[in-house]
Amino acid sequence: MDDALQHVGPRLRAARTRRGWTLEDLAGRTAMSVSTLSRLESGKRQAGLELLLPLTRQLGISLDDLVRTAAPDPRVRRATMQRNGLAVTPLTPEGSPVAAWKITYPPGGSVERLRVHEGFEWLYVLSGKLRLRLGEQDLVLDRGEAAEFDTRVPHAMAASGPRPAQVLSIFDETGARMHTHSPDPI
Repeated sequence: MDDALQHVGPRLRAARTRRGWTLEDLAGRTAMSVSTLSRLESGKRQAGLELLLPLTRQLGISLDDLVRTAAPDPRVRRATMQRNGLAVTPLTPEGSPVAAWKITYPPGGSVERLRVHEGFEWLYVLSGKLRLRLGEQDLVLDRGEAAEFDTRVPHAMAASGPRPAQVLSIFDETGARMHTHSPDPI
């Protein structure tokens, strides 16, 4: 039996019992016999649309709730990119509305060229120290510090000191595109 269909019966039973209904209660609400409903829940009867539609309506669930397959593998397996001297590791699947990245800034980087683009950025320093130029501000963020800013404010980042800075960065879609697909440095 198809994996999705073998779970229909137990999912029907779970939805019914969550409502506190007996087999008789649900059978009466759907004009279905108790025997048919019992056989559906136990997997002894194949569930067709003519039976499932009235059941899902009464139970307040969707057909997808009954036949969904197991959740896809949640692991993100995307390669680290080298981008203008930075190691950029994607932490979210491609096409996510919010993109998270681990960015490693090598020591000795420059923050002289400020950039401006649409979007927002949130960052968290995992290790090392990060120099953040944001408008007129020149800040150094230590491990464990975070920042959030509108990327329409001129900004630039680099490691501060003799060690690389590892940063968790979260961008909206526009910011991710600018930081990972733009021909200009990050």
